[in-house]
Amino acid sequence: MTQFNSQEAYSDKRELLADETQKRLVGRIAALLAERQYDGQAVAVQQVLLRDVKLPTQIRASIEQKLAAEQEAQRMVFVLQKETQEAERKRIEARGIKDFQNIVREGIDEQLLRWKGIEATERLAESQNTKIVVIGGTDGLPLILNSGK
Repeated sequence: MTQFNSQEAYSDKRELLADETQKRLVGRIAALLAERQYDGQAVAVQQVLLRDVKLPTQIRASIEQKLAAEQEAQRMVFVLQKETQEAERKRIEARGIKDFQNIVREGIDEQLLRWKGIEATERLAESQNTKIVVIGGTDGLPLILNSGK
């Protein structure tokens, strides 16, 4: 059984370990019968089942730590993939925002800004909450909308 390590007793190689154990057991029985010069078949081994493999606590803990570390490594690979995808999503979003801003910037001119300023002034004047509407500059627009001319 030396070709199998303790971790493989808990893995998918468990059946191979059982088969190897059966072959060695049958071989050992045949050798013992040959030593005693017995010609007939005294024992028939049909199947060897590994039901409860009990390893020392330290080895079992070591296997569990290794499996946990492998799971953590796989989790980190997943996290890195997820973060890479999120970074790409943010790049695409930023390009979209930049394109939007360029389109809006091209569509805004002085006359549109002046019109929006007039509309804002009208809304301020009509509001019940407005105490003072400050008009300034040569444009007759509120100071916050003055183009600095």
